[in-house]
Amino acid sequence: QVQLVESGGGLAQAGGSLRLSCVDSGRTFSTYNMGWFRQAPGKGREFVAAITWTGGNTYYTDSVKGRFTISRDNAKNTVYLQMNSLKPEDTAVYYCAAGRIWTSRRPHLVPEYDYWGQGTQVTVSS
Repeated sequence: QVQLVESGGGLAQAGGSLRLSCVDSGRTFSTYNMGWFRQAPGKGREFVAAITWTGGNTYYTDSVKGRFTISRDNAKNTVYLQMNSLKPEDTAVYYCAAGRIWTSRRPHLVPEYDYWGQGTQVTVSS
């Protein structure tokens, strides 16, 4: 069983940084591909970044490339999202997600993930 808990959200100024963490309390974390999504008020859930179970491949949506970095530590059952050069449009609830297999090989799609965390709020002020 995968149980995901996000932390690290909060208030940041534009240009600042935050690091999100997502910990899995289960025992199979290292076998799951992981993703970060976000949802702003009145909008759908948007893909942000993903990483394969080995950590060997990462994927990003265009709007965060060069600013955000996804990484994982399988020994700690944790996936991270380092967010730099934050912009007001990054304001959203951020969710981590775990997917055993990306069946369509499209890590940006919500159905590719089996488990979701409860989310953590990120607010960026201008």
